[in-house]
Amino acid sequence: MQSRSLRKTPLVGSRNIMWFRRDVRLADNPAVLAAAADGAEVVPLFVIDPTFSPAGAPRRAFLHDCLTALDASLRETAGVGLVVRHGDPCAIVPRLAEQLEIDSIFVSRDYGPYGRRRDGAIAEALAEQGRKLRGVGSPYALDPGTVRKRDGDPYAVFTPFSKVWRRTGWDEPHPVPGDDARWVGDGSAGIESDGLGERPDPGCDLPPAGEEAALDRWHQFLEIDAAADGSSRSGLDAYDDLRDRPSIDGTSQLSPHLKWGTIHPRTLLADLDASGAGDEGHTTFSSELAWRDFYADVLFHQPRTAWENLNPKLSDIEVDTGPEAERRFEQWCAGETGFGIVDAGMRQLLATGWMHNRVRMITASFLVKDLHLPWQWGARWFMQHLVDGDLASNNHGWQWAAGTGTDAAPYFRVFNPTLQEERYDPHGEYVDRWVGRPVEPMLDHQAERAEALRRLSAVSDGSVH
Repeated sequence: MQSRSLRKTPLVGSRNIMWFRRDVRLADNPAVLAAAADGAEVVPLFVIDPTFSPAGAPRRAFLHDCLTALDASLRETAGVGLVVRHGDPCAIVPRLAEQLEIDSIFVSRDYGPYGRRRDGAIAEALAEQGRKLRGVGSPYALDPGTVRKRDGDPYAVFTPFSKVWRRTGWDEPHPVPGDDARWVGDGSAGIESDGLGERPDPGCDLPPAGEEAALDRWHQFLEIDAAADGSSRSGLDAYDDLRDRPSIDGTSQLSPHLKWGTIHPRTLLADLDASGAGDEGHTTFSSELAWRDFYADVLFHQPRTAWENLNPKLSDIEVDTGPEAERRFEQWCAGETGFGIVDAGMRQLLATGWMHNRVRMITASFLVKDLHLPWQWGARWFMQHLVDGDLASNNHGWQWAAGTGTDAAPYFRVFNPTLQEERYDPHGEYVDRWVGRPVEPMLDHQAERAEALRRLSAVSDGSVH
């Protein structure tokens, strides 16, 4: 982590709240800098929202670890701790602002459906007190709504979106708070924290959490001789070649950190520019960040697509439900389909809270095209078990696999799990690691592919190839 020196000073002048949400860091955080501007005192706040309680244990445990790291960083550098409150933010934030005589509450803007409703209600309540909710920055390189067509309409296809995204560009990373930052929090000025409470049992192994861990992971990925194939390349330089190989550590695995904002994509993009953005690995890596911004943009413009098809014309495709469908779903969840790479991915998810991105696409395609089950079933399962579960990226990724979302290619793309395994795990290391003794395949892929196309033809003009 970058060095910083924050000091605790006597209480004078204005006082603001820095309400952390999906930005659990101090470095490169414009909302923190805005809250501390003009010598204001800053109360660091996090609210444990009960609406997050249904989220899977891996995500909740990782968030707990991130907040623990933020609290430790504040205590080490500023001598005060994070102020934690439990309950509905719509009630807690205005009440705390009144109790502490706060001038403004600073946040990174939230563009998700729930976050926008919550922030609207809080802004209204604060306005009645003569206070303001001030949004500064967001978890994205470019805020949703920024990238548009010439006529002002949003994009629904990634490639043209990404071209404008690159041309638009993004801010440079922001500096860390300086010596004049004046934090007041748990342990000072009579302010007390409710505490984080007991850490949820994730039921799996989790990566190190917090701002320092995120930067360490990124710098490791940038180091020469770090490539998983043993070549004299950094993980970033080898990314284009190795990112689709699930048996090796060829990806950054920063998605949990991006989810909770222990690192900002702006920080990553600045390093890409400094170290050779024209290289294929750098370009491919930045494209993954563009996909993240793209999915957030789609959800911002069409909140219904959180759980509904972006393409409503395909919502009438027949899907299986009922006891037999649920039994087949349970086999998929347990990694007992008999298809090696599918089962390896599902078991990796259960054991680690993470799944390789290529395998996410394969397992998703299997659920919707081979098992003919609703993509929402798989999306909910992933959100329950992924430590990096993100509504926009997860659910629009599932619609991509189902062919009902932002993809320009039609529904009839069907991944063959056997061919995918031969191509991306040619020596079987990934499957051997996670599956062990294989079971009999639960279905005939070619027959189910034909069935998937039959179902499509029933809701299309019949021109299926």
